[in-house]
Amino acid sequence: MPPIQNEDTCALGAKRVKRLGYGAMQLAGPGVFGPPRDRDGALAVLREAVASGVDHIDTSDFYGPHITNQLIREALSPYPDDLTLVTKVGARRGEDASWIRADSDAELESAVLDNLRNLGLDALDVVNLRVMLGVHGPQEGSIAQPLSALVKLQQRGLVRHIGLSNVTPAQVEEGRRLCDIVCVQNQYNLAHRHDDALIDALARDGIAYVPYFPLGGFSPLQSATLTEVAQRVGATSMQVAIAWLLQRSPNILVIPGTSSVAHLRENLAAGGLRLPEDELRALDGIAGNAA
Repeated sequence: MPPIQNEDTCALGAKRVKRLGYGAMQLAGPGVFGPPRDRDGALAVLREAVASGVDHIDTSDFYGPHITNQLIREALSPYPDDLTLVTKVGARRGEDASWIRADSDAELESAVLDNLRNLGLDALDVVNLRVMLGVHGPQEGSIAQPLSALVKLQQRGLVRHIGLSNVTPAQVEEGRRLCDIVCVQNQYNLAHRHDDALIDALARDGIAYVPYFPLGGFSPLQSATLTEVAQRVGATSMQVAIAWLLQRSPNILVIPGTSSVAHLRENLAAGGLRLPEDELRALDGIAGNAA
């Protein structure tokens, strides 16, 4: 497969990465729990992503748990020099596949060590602190304690750069007073535009914003608008959603996930899709129709 068409890059820690990467969450089993239905297929997706030019993979040891990182190591180690692996800590999985807050000093150290072991690394490129004050979305509250613990792990050389996930603008400000923050990872898409001002503020300071769920939370009306635009430009709805994110701001890094090589190829092809102004206006109107 030819390299991804979108060669725009953005700073992420010490490196610049292509703005279209890959999110590995879907490589685990149903509900991001347990092994994949097709292990060989999961390995093939990872290898195809890197062969296609992807140099930014998002993962976590609580995907599976452990499964996704183990797949990444098996498929890609020894890693290419230009590959940036971004992982997350701050949660763990219950035996019933529940998501449980796990951000004490001891839990964060254990999580970092687990990620290092399962990825086969001596230091993690970027670690996002997944804030679990609200499981299903950001909730106000101080993040000083867990972030300070992560900074100590950075000082020990186990973590190179720190990011934040599932956070409010106030928490981003608090975090930036404690350490350098290289990225923020929140839910954001055509229908969920709560972070518009935050994205713009981060862009001014050269900090990456990494949205997840590019098609999550759409109503039938919103989906119809997206489908109509996709038909007019000759693309899939997911490709249009990805292209819109890439055109939204130069600091946005998109990490669409899939467990299918065919869908991976479709997603990466969105890097070469340039939406015209009239279609961008139609898509921008989706947020105004949100329930």
